[in-house]
Amino acid sequence: MPMGSAEEKLETVESKEWYISAYASDGVPTSDHLKLRSASVSLAIDSIPDHHVAVETLWISIDPYLRATMTGTNDGLYFPQFNLNQAILAFGIARVIRSKDSKYSDGDIVLSAFLPVAEYSLLPCDLLTRKLDPASGIPFPDYLSSLGIPGFAAWVGIEILGQPKSGSNVFVSAAAGGVGMFAGQLAKLRGCKVVGSTGSDDKVKLLKEEFGYDDAFNYNSEMSFDAALTKYFPNGIDVYLDNVGGKMLEAVLNHVNVHARIILCGMISQYNKVWTERDGVRNLLNMIGKEVKMEGFMIGSHMDRFGDFTVEMERYIKEGKIRSKHVIYYGVESFLESLGSLFSSSNIGKVVIQVKAP
Repeated sequence: MPMGSAEEKLETVESKEWYISAYASDGVPTSDHLKLRSASVSLAIDSIPDHHVAVETLWISIDPYLRATMTGTNDGLYFPQFNLNQAILAFGIARVIRSKDSKYSDGDIVLSAFLPVAEYSLLPCDLLTRKLDPASGIPFPDYLSSLGIPGFAAWVGIEILGQPKSGSNVFVSAAAGGVGMFAGQLAKLRGCKVVGSTGSDDKVKLLKEEFGYDDAFNYNSEMSFDAALTKYFPNGIDVYLDNVGGKMLEAVLNHVNVHARIILCGMISQYNKVWTERDGVRNLLNMIGKEVKMEGFMIGSHMDRFGDFTVEMERYIKEGKIRSKHVIYYGVESFLESLGSLFSSSNIGKVVIQVKAP
């Protein structure tokens, strides 16, 4: 915020924020579960605790993991649940309005993994991940996609756990989503043959023309996942990055090669179901005969590599080797709609909300 502006002189602002009013055990959360309210936020310097900052939100990242924080049960991803009446927290970018910490100054642009989905808020400085440089040439939404949770998840899945060799056959599901679009590009940079599955013909075209996938298929047009994988992987699958789970995971197990690696990044087809209604996998015996390694992961367990990831991905971005696609919603009011869009087959790329203009 420019120094001396009218907003800077305000002592109190009314801030719209989203909170959870009821848990959603199954189905996509609706206005019965998530509600928008107005809250007063004091910007007076004396009301800001030491080692805190008052911020205005610029961008909010909308990620599938948020769904797992709203069920009211610890299941599957085992994310801590939001308390009822608590403001929703998400990965986001904000501008410091006032600071009670010597490390941060008014006007700093900061990144946080625990930013309230609100227009204004007070944050403890230990919840700030890093400062961003507006002059870096990297658009802010990239810090929520290629350099944020999706990009890091893709990097961990491919670079650390999957480790495909040049010439390996790599399959990525939900390939046009926030994680999938980067996973395929990273595998291509390793010299792999990469095929993705996605939910529309337009997204198949996007994967091949913009993200460099060797091939892709629309799972909604396939009569059989097993037949599709026979067609696209006549020589079998060496590495599978799973973002879908369920029937697609089961089909993959019929096409894995000896010593294949299956990396479980997410299972978006299962998030809106209670566990007793989720799809089972009947052919795990293939893992024994083919000596397959299947491994799930949480990015929090790999944060010691986040610095390596950032350096590598920033270089790829500046060299034009990694591309992003963002679906931008505007205004904090759009949070519920943007969250619901994650579970639509029409969704393409990384979903973000621009709350305030930079």
